[in-house]
Amino acid sequence: MVHPDRDTPTSSRRTLLGLFGGCLAAAPLLNSACATAGPAADLDDPAKKEIAMQLVSSAENSSLDWRAQYRYIEDIGDGRGYTAGIIGFCSGTGDMLHVVRRYTDRRPGNVLARYLPALRRVEGGAAHDGLDPGFPGDWRRAAGDPAFRRAQDEERDEDYFGPAVRQGRADGLRALGQFAYYDARVVHGGGDDPESFGGIRARALRSARPPAQGGDEVTYLEAFLDARVWAMRQEKAHSETSRVDTEQRVFLRRGNLDLDPPLDWAVYGDSYHIG
Repeated sequence: MVHPDRDTPTSSRRTLLGLFGGCLAAAPLLNSACATAGPAADLDDPAKKEIAMQLVSSAENSSLDWRAQYRYIEDIGDGRGYTAGIIGFCSGTGDMLHVVRRYTDRRPGNVLARYLPALRRVEGGAAHDGLDPGFPGDWRRAAGDPAFRRAQDEERDEDYFGPAVRQGRADGLRALGQFAYYDARVVHGGGDDPESFGGIRARALRSARPPAQGGDEVTYLEAFLDARVWAMRQEKAHSETSRVDTEQRVFLRRGNLDLDPPLDWAVYGDSYHIG
């Protein structure tokens, strides 16, 4: 989830990467595979998915190195208990419990298995009962196990990334719109209340139609991002909206509906580049 204490990042967080499809930013000429035009890729194309992971990490962890976040854990004071892992799984919202269950199914007796009863008890609130003092250290230790990293990947893909891409496709959206859906699910969850993804999408649909319903893609995405900002401002922990205003809207207003690099954006005032 969003980190309210990171609205004054330092320049040390600025990162330059160019890793996609062999098209390195430093290369003087594009290779033939990069230069050949082809159908636009959806967000679940491996190169696009890598971009999506880095974009979310820039907002969640002030870094493009999303793989370094498997071991991340802290209480950011948003009323959701511990926030941890590659997209900010929370002890208070239940997805952290799902991650640990997945891991335990694969590795019975792992260092986090003993916390399952406590994670069930604290779901729905901010409490750490039964988790302190050992849980954060054990989470970081578990992150060294590929099975735990796989459990995080699976939870992300099954509950957040996959549903966002499928709904985006159904609405006729290209990679940028699919990413806007994914980022909204990461922060707000996939429910239907007004401040969750379903409610945000419903609010957008009241003022614009997606391409699948005969609408203009840019007009619809502007409406969706407006609805997203409204939802973020309903809660103090999410009220800093730069991940929309100086990231997603920047790509949209540049006409980059396919989320093609190079990409330049800012979150919390800190600048990022993907080459």
